[in-house]
Amino acid sequence: MKIFGIGMNYMEHNKELHETLLYIEEPVVFTKADSSLLTGGKPFFIPAYTRQCDYETELVVRINHLGRSIPERFAHRYYDEVSVGIDFTARDMQKSLREKGLPWDLCKGFDGSAVVGEWLPLKTVGDVQNLHFHLDINGKTVQSGFTGDMIHHVDKLISFISQFFTLKTGDIIFTGTPVGVGPVHIDDHLEGYLEEKKVLEFNVK
Repeated sequence: MKIFGIGMNYMEHNKELHETLLYIEEPVVFTKADSSLLTGGKPFFIPAYTRQCDYETELVVRINHLGRSIPERFAHRYYDEVSVGIDFTARDMQKSLREKGLPWDLCKGFDGSAVVGEWLPLKTVGDVQNLHFHLDINGKTVQSGFTGDMIHHVDKLISFISQFFTLKTGDIIFTGTPVGVGPVHIDDHLEGYLEEKKVLEFNVK
């Protein structure tokens, strides 16, 4: 199983990080280790080596069969389940790595950093590019997104990634986070929603 992340796929989030509405011409792709996957409501443990661990709430899709060099017009055939996930980021480490021109593996791919909620059949939730999702922390909504605001839509992401990696059944793609990222703290209680259905719930330790 491979876990892919997409960086800077919402313009307002790009402004949040870079103080400008960046339009990214090609998807920014990174990977997370298989040990980063966290499911089943298990708690997330903030790593000792970061002083700022940020949540990034995202729509997540799961690949349902083998594919390589997939044309964008056929990409919709390669996924039929979606969920909400959290791409945890050691933000202080990411800033340092960026300044040095180094990869993001250490700040993005650490153990437990890819939290995924309950998978829902896409046919029950509707058009993948017309979905709302949000994250509540301790009962308060802290981040909301709409998949129609993606710079690169899901089918484009699948087609693009498959030019470089063979996609296999069970591979997961985090499709990017909207504006509103922020830090988590010990004892926070997180709940993620796709439309009005709660699909994700866990505690921070």
